[in-house]
Amino acid sequence: MKRPIVIFGAGDIAELAHYYFTRDSSYDVAAFTVDSAFLTQNRLAGLPVVPFEALTREYPPSSHSAFVALSYSKLNELRREKYLALKALGYDFVSYISSRATILNDGKIGENCFILEHNVVQPFASIGNNVTLWSGNHIGHHSRIADHCFLASHIVVSGGVDIGEACFLGVNATLRDHIRVGERCVIGAGALILADAAPDGVYLGNATERSKVPSSRLRRI
Repeated sequence: MKRPIVIFGAGDIAELAHYYFTRDSSYDVAAFTVDSAFLTQNRLAGLPVVPFEALTREYPPSSHSAFVALSYSKLNELRREKYLALKALGYDFVSYISSRATILNDGKIGENCFILEHNVVQPFASIGNNVTLWSGNHIGHHSRIADHCFLASHIVVSGGVDIGEACFLGVNATLRDHIRVGERCVIGAGALILADAAPDGVYLGNATERSKVPSSRLRRI
């Protein structure tokens, strides 16, 4: 029998979490939950959405596990806050690890992680609690991703990289080997990081500028 879980959240990521857990896990989603002040619908994906304040009464931690399905809002602080709130209520947490991911680090992955398809996690890497790895990332050998981080898609984390807590890495970012990224850093889409990044840093990639030639004047397209 599949272990029932409750998902904190009722937005797009919660709907995605339900999709993945339902089709590719040993867990059964029983309900969604949000704070009562943000309760705008009673059902999602055919399941109840219950006020967080009533969660322990309706879906107690003695019989249900939990998963927090939130984004990197407020630099991962909101996801961290709800993770800690559920932990304080006595819930244990599950992680989703796609069957289409390549995980070679002997399971050194924490709780409440969301690891989607085509991630490659090499040997001797470690991933903390409450970490999201969206699709198609490369996590190099002997690298460490600390708690509460969010990595978007197609990121290259080279070998021996240390990423501190609550960092956000955007699409197509690249980190060279054996560097440290301090806590709460924002690494923008397409950024190339070749040296240590101090805590609370913001590193933005260069956006492509619009050409002065309009598309109507292009030839052979």
